[in-house]
Amino acid sequence: MSDPAFLENITYAELTAGRTASLTRVLAKQDIELFASVSGDVNPAHMDEDYARQDIFHGVIAHGMWLGALISTVLGTLLPGPGTIYLEQNIKFRKPVHIGDRITVSVTVRDIRKDKPVVTLDCRCINQAGETVAEGLATVLAPTEKIRRLRPELPDIEIQTHDRYHTIMQSCHNLPPVHTGVVHPVQGNVIEAVFDAVKENLIIPILIGPRGKILAAAKEAGVDISGWKLIDTEHSHAAAAKAAELAHDGKIEAIMKGSLHTDELLSALVPPAAGLHTEHRFSHAYVMDVPGYPKPLIISDAAVNIAPDLAAKADITQNAIDLWRVLFGMDKKPKVAILAAVETINPKMQATIDAGDLCKMTERGQIINGIVDGPLAFDNAISLQAAQDKGITSPVAGDADILIVPEIEAGNILVKQLTFLGHADAAGIVLGARLPIILTSRADNLRTRLLSCALAVLMAAARREGHVK
Repeated sequence: MSDPAFLENITYAELTAGRTASLTRVLAKQDIELFASVSGDVNPAHMDEDYARQDIFHGVIAHGMWLGALISTVLGTLLPGPGTIYLEQNIKFRKPVHIGDRITVSVTVRDIRKDKPVVTLDCRCINQAGETVAEGLATVLAPTEKIRRLRPELPDIEIQTHDRYHTIMQSCHNLPPVHTGVVHPVQGNVIEAVFDAVKENLIIPILIGPRGKILAAAKEAGVDISGWKLIDTEHSHAAAAKAAELAHDGKIEAIMKGSLHTDELLSALVPPAAGLHTEHRFSHAYVMDVPGYPKPLIISDAAVNIAPDLAAKADITQNAIDLWRVLFGMDKKPKVAILAAVETINPKMQATIDAGDLCKMTERGQIINGIVDGPLAFDNAISLQAAQDKGITSPVAGDADILIVPEIEAGNILVKQLTFLGHADAAGIVLGARLPIILTSRADNLRTRLLSCALAVLMAAARREGHVK
């Protein structure tokens, strides 16, 4: 019996007519996604469940050449094996292959040329019902030297789908674009971000800042901004102040940060004199699309409130709950985990005391429309197994929709770890003001930039409809 840790070929001299080899695979959705990613074949028959249900096969099917790839696998690893060179392949596809089908692929030596090491093999793919789904002939140049090599380890591959991103983007399709004050957009990447949002019909920009620098940034980006309104100001401080004035007067529905620091922008918006406060203080939230986590995750506050006390955490929590309900259903209640280093209250750890108080505030109706529990450590909040191992019984543990961090350092580190090591998308927005404030970064990809703008569109619509204050 051959050692599965090694690949060993059957040489041309060892081949005989009728010799056969086979492998079996079960088609998973991930196989289709990986094949589409490698090939670029995103035919909706393979990728769009709604479309596929209406076609002649009544569901998503495998790419035909996925079967061809499995035939290649048998030829290249089993028969003849390593050293085989493909010369020709023909395939007839007989039946569709659906997710969950168990496919056995076999090749059988049909003809061996005497004058050169060229071999023809019958190829057949059969499903779990014994039906032939594909068949054909392969012609290969068989190896003439014996090869035995350690089987390579395949890399771990993580599929990142962005259905969550598409769902949020689609929810904006029937909403009007929001008039957005873009503060100090004096770099090309900011103009590009604005252009992308305009193209998606998310915003109507009002550029606020030094005219000369804005025009230079537009030239750098190669974007024609002649159709956009531009308000000339002397510098970034004046641009932030002008945005606050426009927001106060109801002339814009959202604000987007350009090429200035967040604290500089907020210093013009946060003071009570700006008139932009609601009953809750300003706070920031990231809407995260984290590979490996089964649903969107909101993390707050990682950008505005440095060391929030209990009152601030109550506002941060309520703002995050309101955002989640705008995005995912005003008739639903998100599960909110108040994070700390441990899952029990420790009088020496203020974060655990605050977590307990926030839970009691929720019970008494001071925080509404959410299911709140804490303190919970990060692993207990997002992993049901970790919660069960610790013996935690909670409606939130292992299934959180929102994570409330104890202070800005913890939140910032958590978000950046998920983004740069976990390959998550993180769209940011400031809440608690009379209008949404979009915070984008030069490191943001296109999806993140657009998603941040989409959050503003949805929050502005919810404010118009009275769903949030």
